[in-house]
Amino acid sequence: MPIPAPALSIGKLARLTEVKVPTIRFYEQIGLLPEPDRTDSDRRLYGETSVRRLSFIRHARQLGFSVQAIRTLLALADDPDRPCEEANALASEQLADVEAKIARLAALRTELRRMVAANCQGRAGDCRVIEVLGDHALCEHEHQRPTTLAEI
Repeated sequence: MPIPAPALSIGKLARLTEVKVPTIRFYEQIGLLPEPDRTDSDRRLYGETSVRRLSFIRHARQLGFSVQAIRTLLALADDPDRPCEEANALASEQLADVEAKIARLAALRTELRRMVAANCQGRAGDCRVIEVLGDHALCEHEHQRPTTLAEI
């Protein structure tokens, strides 16, 4: 993506990177983006470095990395002579998290397919969907159980 002249407003930066203005401000607050230069009238001004850094953050968020992981990855990007093992470890952890989520979603899909396949046409009192939602023990696959009052 071609980068315009070095003096971008926050709105232009937001449009260019497809990151909302409040999100950009939040990233500045928590230190993922450095405080930008400002005009005499206190308007933020961003340059090519901010565009690249914000694009990096956006892509990392799309891949599901946490803010803390992104902070670490940015520190590594800022110091190119550091070893890459930490980045590899963070990516491996994220992959494991995604694979676990996929497994949970697959179990949920199977359970929902079972409910839908029952295709109850009668009364709600005889509905398989209502019955299964009311009694987790009727599920064939394990997925996150709701918290009970006894557990609170």
